Amino acid sequence: MFNLKFLKTLKNVMNPKANLLTFSEGQRLANEEYIKSLSSTELKIKSDEQRLEAMVRQQLKEEFPNIEKSASYDLLVDAVIHNYKSKQLQATDDVEVK
Repeated sequence: MFNLKFLKTLKNVMNPKANLLTFSEGQRLANEEYIKSLSSTELKIKSDEQRLEAMVRQQLKEEFPNIEKSASYDLLVDAVIHNYKSKQLQATDDVEVK
């Protein structure tokens, strides 16, 4: 009789803790999946930006020989990329408004 009471009490005490542990484990797994999905999206964006930068650098080298030796070459590349992104954003904004 004493053992049965003890087991029921133990069961009632342990259930909330077990439920909390199960919930926290589920949350941890969900958070990991969310972080992985964000990371893969960010990696894709970064790789797209790197490809764009490589294309800009190649185009500038073709149009202006020896420009990569210039002190302001990196600033020029950044300016071209910024201008391209700005125009791209304006184009998407115009499409959404209409």
